[in-house]
Amino acid sequence: MRRDIHNIVILTGAGISAESGIPVFRSVAGQMMWDTGQSVHPLEDVATPGGFARDPALVQRFYDARRARLKEVEPNAAHLALARLDAQWPGELLIVTQNVDDLHERAGAANILHMHGELKSAWCLACDGRTRWEEDLGHGPPCPRCGAAGRLRPDIVWFGEMPYEMERIDRALMEADLFVSIGTSGAVYPAAGFVQTARYCGARTVEINLDPSQGSIFFHETRMGKAGELVPVLVDELLGGAVSTGSP
Repeated sequence: MRRDIHNIVILTGAGISAESGIPVFRSVAGQMMWDTGQSVHPLEDVATPGGFARDPALVQRFYDARRARLKEVEPNAAHLALARLDAQWPGELLIVTQNVDDLHERAGAANILHMHGELKSAWCLACDGRTRWEEDLGHGPPCPRCGAAGRLRPDIVWFGEMPYEMERIDRALMEADLFVSIGTSGAVYPAAGFVQTARYCGARTVEINLDPSQGSIFFHETRMGKAGELVPVLVDELLGGAVSTGSP
């Protein structure tokens, strides 16, 4: 690390939440599937606008179950370490997460951007309003804003839809001195391209993952292992000033 780090952007992916027990998409015979332990769903059926148009009831049940699952999991050591960094870092810090759970917030982090939406948010297709949501959507409850019944969908960015707040993310990446990617596959764009933007603009880039990602070649440094073990070490280095003077 360098001594001139002021602005930090951290990208978190499915790997950090998986260590808390949240299922992730996995490849089965070349097809992306979501395995809940009780049922298996192809990505196209539950995470695309087309899947929602074909079978909205299935999609609502799927996300109702995921939302309910949040009550059974807790933030892990990686979430807690990032919350500590968020609270104590003297410069600018933005945690951009691809995850739709609330584990970062429950760990205590405040500077969070959910680029793929949130399970605890509902989007009304009638009035375009967003509402914090804790319960099921499958029974077609009315929108708290406009009263329209049966028009609420999960406020999730599905494949084929534009992630949220990309302009803000791009600005943060261009101004970053350090970019850290944690638990991501490096396969899903636009997030997979963040490291290239940050590095091109002069940031030091660090990857933390169980295995090398598809974008590992773009990082200055790759640390292999569990996020719950490696992220606290990185945070201690940053807050403790354990940095080197080497250039990126």
